Amino acid sequence: MNAIMDAMQGFGVSTTHYLQTNYQDAQGLFLWVSWAADLRNTFFIFFPLWFHLRSSVGIKLIWVAVIGDWLNLVFKWILFGERPYWWVHEAAHYANTVPPHIEQYPMTCETGPGSPSGHAMGAAGVYYTLVTSILAIMTSKKKYGSKKSTNKDCTCLLSGPHLCQCCLPFSIQTFQWILGMIVAEAFNKTQWIYNASMKKYFYTTLFLTSFAVGFYLLLKALGVDLLWTLEKAQKWCVKPEWVHLDSTPFASLLRNMGTLFGLGLGLHSPLYTETKKSSSTLVKAGCVISSLVLLHLFDSFKPPTHTAALFYLLSFCKSATVPLVTVSIIPYCVNGALSLQNKKGV
Repeated sequence: MNAIMDAMQGFGVSTTHYLQTNYQDAQGLFLWVSWAADLRNTFFIFFPLWFHLRSSVGIKLIWVAVIGDWLNLVFKWILFGERPYWWVHEAAHYANTVPPHIEQYPMTCETGPGSPSGHAMGAAGVYYTLVTSILAIMTSKKKYGSKKSTNKDCTCLLSGPHLCQCCLPFSIQTFQWILGMIVAEAFNKTQWIYNASMKKYFYTTLFLTSFAVGFYLLLKALGVDLLWTLEKAQKWCVKPEWVHLDSTPFASLLRNMGTLFGLGLGLHSPLYTETKKSSSTLVKAGCVISSLVLLHLFDSFKPPTHTAALFYLLSFCKSATVPLVTVSIIPYCVNGALSLQNKKGV
């Protein structure tokens, strides 16, 4: 079994080395694809955009991203996947040969296990949700309009995410795409998330957090160190400043749990109740623009890392603030500003 895993890792490293050596001009493209597949964009770009255009899609995006990434974390702790930038230096696979040189970048020096790929699984789920939602909207509109086939639309919509996925063949496997799409398809058939009570959001957040922490403590009691990757990252990353707490498994866990909890707070806020019936194009445009600008500025805030506990706590609070502000505070302010403008106009 180890020989098979080493062969697979070796193939991935060789592919990476080949691409970095022969396609240096495409470096920007590969880094952009990695950025596009980052779940951070779901929370700071896709969610605020879609929530104000069609709230059900925005809500579903959060659930798919959070549950998918939570499952990815659990699988990472089970599979103990190596990352190429440290595996290439320690593997017996290169005992009698010189290992290939792998270029490193700030986003490649992550501290968690490498398999299954969070970028692959997360992007598959999120983009699958976006594509199926857009197709559903287009199909529902064409029922009452043109009867032309939607095959051409399907091809165009699927091509973008599909190309993004295919640009990362050396870092993912087919089952990781499938896992992401299974999560997305499950929520395509789930309706209770759109009317979930605050109690359900609280208990879901508590259960997911408790399960992950309990699983970690159980394996630790059995002598299994689930943070083994942190030492390897600190040892083999070419620049110490590229190794940071933001990429640790617990940072990911608390970031996702904060986002889910914040969504519940936002949807059950009195401010949201007061403004959710506003559906004018001007209000929606104002909310989308305000959300994207404000969240972009908010994302620049980085919690201090000198104390891990404080960093994790602030990460949870920061993540909870993103959907809370998007869902309730910004729409309330935009509606208030437009109402005040209308009164002045009169």
